[in-house]
Amino acid sequence: MSCAVGDTGRMKQCSSDLRERALRQVDAGRPVGEAAALFGVHRATLVRWRRRAAAGELAPRPRPGRTPAIGRGQHPALAAQAAARPDATLAEHCAAWAAATGVAVGQATMCRALRRLGWTRKKRR
Repeated sequence: MSCAVGDTGRMKQCSSDLRERALRQVDAGRPVGEAAALFGVHRATLVRWRRRAAAGELAPRPRPGRTPAIGRGQHPALAAQAAARPDATLAEHCAAWAAATGVAVGQATMCRALRRLGWTRKKRR
């Protein structure tokens, strides 16, 4: 019932539905601490949500930062590329990705994407 940790290790944003249910409990007279424990959030989070709800802005805000150059929808294609050439260097993977998709990415981007897939830098001897 609480907000969980996502794939990237960051906390996921709580849904609008969870926020509304938690605030309804507080509005119904339940103490903030009890409602926070019930929904698995911190007291300060409920206080902040109450302030935002009073201003009419209860929906989660967009996360800052760029969208990944290799998104989740492209992970199967990247996994297939990595499986086809498991000993390729990052530079070779970048070149193969650019040839396959037409999108040039840097080695750091490729390294992060492969790490998300569980691939390590260790090579076969």
